[in-house]
Amino acid sequence: MKIHKTSIIENGAKLGSNVSIGPYSHIGKNVILGDNVVIQGYCEIGVHSFGNNKKPLKIGDNSLIRSKSIFYTGSTFGPKLITGHNVTVRENVTAGKNLQLGTFSDVQGDCEIGDYVKCHSSVHIGKSSKIGSFVWIYPFVVLTNDPTPPSLNRERITIENYVVVATSSTILPGLTIKEGTVIAAHSKVTKNTKPHTLIAGKPAKFTGTVNISLRYIEIGSLVFSPILN
Repeated sequence: MKIHKTSIIENGAKLGSNVSIGPYSHIGKNVILGDNVVIQGYCEIGVHSFGNNKKPLKIGDNSLIRSKSIFYTGSTFGPKLITGHNVTVRENVTAGKNLQLGTFSDVQGDCEIGDYVKCHSSVHIGKSSKIGSFVWIYPFVVLTNDPTPPSLNRERITIENYVVVATSSTILPGLTIKEGTVIAAHSKVTKNTKPHTLIAGKPAKFTGTVNISLRYIEIGSLVFSPILN
């Protein structure tokens, strides 16, 4: 176990074997870290959430959280979580194995995320979003949830399995993106999609059908390669 002398580990935190904590990181009392977890410097892990949430933050084995990232309590992550730098994850997120969150991405709480999901840099996942497995989200994608901003209304976005969302696309509140959908770059999605379709434009429209086959190899971390036919 490698704990930097400047880090703070609160009483009550549970650390697995071979955990590494970098300089000036803070691990809260309501945190459970699995084996071989690496927390780099200047991270806040286990920030107390609003509403007096007493559920712990659980981070699975072989995870890597890069510097200046912030995780609130109440969430559970499967093994091999990998983040970029300056990632923020709010409370009550449930995620499967091999989740990747790119630099400057944020997950705004109460979200469900499946296995082998890869988010590139600067992805915004709105509160209460539901994302399936084998989903690839490119940089600057926004999943919204407020149909009448600014308001307290929340309508969750659902993204099913095997979806690809290309860079700088926006998905409006309450929509369901069906299995195998590919959303082209810079699209504005205003309607539910049909399975295995390619949509593009502002507003996004049907432009063709797609067949996504998957190749991935797991050596330490996921390499996920969708192939479009």
